[in-house]
Amino acid sequence: MEKYTLIPEQLVHEGTLTEDNFVTPGELPEAALLRVHDADYWRKLQRGLLTPAEQRKTGFPHSPRLVARETRIAQGSVENAVHALTHGVAINVAGGTHHAFTDRGEGFCLLNDQAIAAQHLLDAGLARRILIVDLDVHQGNGTAQIFRHTPEVFTFSMHGEKNYPLQKEQSDLDVPLPDGMGDAAYLALLARHLPHLLDTFEPDFVFYLAGVDILATDKLGKLSVSRAGVKARDKMVFDACHRAKLPVAVSLGGGYSPHIRDIVEAHCNTFRLAQEIWY
Repeated sequence: MEKYTLIPEQLVHEGTLTEDNFVTPGELPEAALLRVHDADYWRKLQRGLLTPAEQRKTGFPHSPRLVARETRIAQGSVENAVHALTHGVAINVAGGTHHAFTDRGEGFCLLNDQAIAAQHLLDAGLARRILIVDLDVHQGNGTAQIFRHTPEVFTFSMHGEKNYPLQKEQSDLDVPLPDGMGDAAYLALLARHLPHLLDTFEPDFVFYLAGVDILATDKLGKLSVSRAGVKARDKMVFDACHRAKLPVAVSLGGGYSPHIRDIVEAHCNTFRLAQEIWY
């Protein structure tokens, strides 16, 4: 997507970050992938054996290049999480593939990057209790299914009640949002739930999916949150994590506004806030 190039270019151009702040991830070890996804599903991806119906569900025509892209994004989120442990915050320009299930892909997602990264932290003993804060406009149905029976991971999703996916999974906490919800109501809901989760679940690591498809300009989102509202949302999440001394790894998630500048500016605000709060 064009935004993956434009976001770093804008941040470097304005002086918020330098080129040295951006890292190209390595290769995802197969063992890390198979701790989350079924071996049979992975073999089908590798060998190009998805059926036409399965490909339609993902929204992509299958190709080796696409699979390589998905594994690179997932490894980016693994490295992102490890970086956040040292520096407090880290952001993957891509990622947020939360519609990928253990055994299938959906909604432009083949492999679940934050699930793979969260499982890596647990298996490596780098985290004990992980909170996934999914604020993309679409429910993180794949993430909910993957961690359904994992008490060490709490899945929290605020999403459009009538938006994709039509059939929702059950997260540990789902907050469905009516069409047309604006800044005040959205931020009030987040302020009600997020501090409570931090106090009661007591995570030692947070994954944050910072989708900008909640924007009023988004052609798929159905909400009415302004750019200032999205920035206030990010600030609320970051401030809460920073106060609690919780490392947070961010994936940028979705954004489908007709004008690319709306998407890029909203995503750049996430980076600007992280820089301002932690550095």
